[in-house]
Amino acid sequence: MRAAFTKMHGLGNDFVVLDTRVHQLPPITASLARAVADRRTGIGCDQMILLEPSDIADFRMRIFNADGSEVEACGNATRAVALLHGSPARIETLAGILAVQPSDGGAAVDMGEPRFEWEAIPLAYAMDTASLPVGWEELEQPTAVNLGNPHAVFFVDDCDAVALDRLGPVIENDPLFPDRVNVGVATVESRDRLRLRVWERGAGLTRACGTGACAAAVAAIRRGLVDREVTVNLPGGSLLIEWGEDGRITMTGPASESFRGTFDWGDFA
Repeated sequence: MRAAFTKMHGLGNDFVVLDTRVHQLPPITASLARAVADRRTGIGCDQMILLEPSDIADFRMRIFNADGSEVEACGNATRAVALLHGSPARIETLAGILAVQPSDGGAAVDMGEPRFEWEAIPLAYAMDTASLPVGWEELEQPTAVNLGNPHAVFFVDDCDAVALDRLGPVIENDPLFPDRVNVGVATVESRDRLRLRVWERGAGLTRACGTGACAAAVAAIRRGLVDREVTVNLPGGSLLIEWGEDGRITMTGPASESFRGTFDWGDFA
């Protein structure tokens, strides 16, 4: 059978979107997700996104990283899917229900409330998540936060100087993080601006990470380094993050459709 897909990206963080509401597909496996995501022999993407019917929201979104693992949340994918949907919607995810408001060339997403309890990150044992008393070479005392998925954010003088391609996988797979972790290195440039690079759990270095941008903003606000509305500059572009007085995070930024196509399911199954 042939499967239709839409290739999309948010600030260069790219996705293959499959809509089972339109075309029924066989069950997704980790090996199929890995094969589709492969940039040499597959379509190529950071994440494969599956849209399904939902009993509690307008539709359900499932997210598979390039390594085949299914994850809870992806802010950039949520904006892309909102743009594809074309109207305000409530989207069911493993991280909960996200409300989206599409706009010209992008969307605003209600990302919910961050969690800081050590069990919610999760960590292997109790410690202060505002400043973990741990370090990996020059990266020390990160803030840990769960934005539907786990993040460790390090504040450094120059995030571009960090060997994140080397340290990222070490920290991601450290036993301190039972579910692995997304690793962000952030530089505060002003009260309303951060610069950020992210090693994404299961995907590696990425040009942009929506939940990573939210995590960095919340971590910086929690430490008193920036105001409650901050622009986060990533290698692929910028996102506006606002942590409201009600505790909820709104992420606003662009998304784009790259192209559409089909593939033979048997080539990847």
